[in-house]
Amino acid sequence: MNDEATGSEATTIADDRQIVGAGTPLAEWRQWPGLSALPAIDAGTLVLAGARAVVVAPHPDDEILGCGALLQQWSALDRELLIVSVTEGTGSHPGSSAWPPERLGQLRPEESRRALSRLGLEGVDVIRLHLTDTRVGEESHELAYRLHRLLRPNDVLVTTWRGDGHPDHEATGRVCAQLADDRGLALIELPIWMWHWAEPGDRRVPWHRARRVAVDDDQLARKRAAMTEHASQCEPDPSMGRPAVLSLPTLARLMQDHEMVQA
Repeated sequence: MNDEATGSEATTIADDRQIVGAGTPLAEWRQWPGLSALPAIDAGTLVLAGARAVVVAPHPDDEILGCGALLQQWSALDRELLIVSVTEGTGSHPGSSAWPPERLGQLRPEESRRALSRLGLEGVDVIRLHLTDTRVGEESHELAYRLHRLLRPNDVLVTTWRGDGHPDHEATGRVCAQLADDRGLALIELPIWMWHWAEPGDRRVPWHRARRVAVDDDQLARKRAAMTEHASQCEPDPSMGRPAVLSLPTLARLMQDHEMVQA
């Protein structure tokens, strides 16, 4: 994830989906009956035997935040996995002397590697496309071309939701949705920043497509441990006096006993 809410700054793609401030409290989501009423689905149904899950992450760490438990479940089912990292996440700390782009470009892929190892996925295939962080929308044709060359007929595309509110997340989601439509592939979308700007029952969210995947205690513990490897995103920036890119409330909303997908 990248260029998210940093202090009072907002990263947004639409006026009604701003990523700013603390966001919707976790307690409000937990108290909403509609969340527990969402239909359940399991990892084996989402990616059938013989299919490959291709997880397209706009930034290093989006694959953990969005589907860190599902990755473990698919691995346990012996599903083939491919993670595609669209950018190296070098734009997460603009103007920072502690986290300049050059350092982030070296560090964030290594953080991602260690995080996947925490999930027990040290051997998973990862392809890095090196597109420009914060400009995925401008490079969407290149992204589509690169993904088209990687895809197989039985793949399931897994990526960030087209309406997530973050420009890179939405651009990546749109490209994957178009490819899935063109190639006749299944598509799974992951809401990440939606939990920040939306509210329970929000009409901007396609709840009719939402499904809950149960996450057990061990899977959740490994997911949480994986995110500790992303120090660049989870620690404050002393050079700019900014809080962590991923605040504790943000992480808490994404570390629950379920993962929500749109399928």
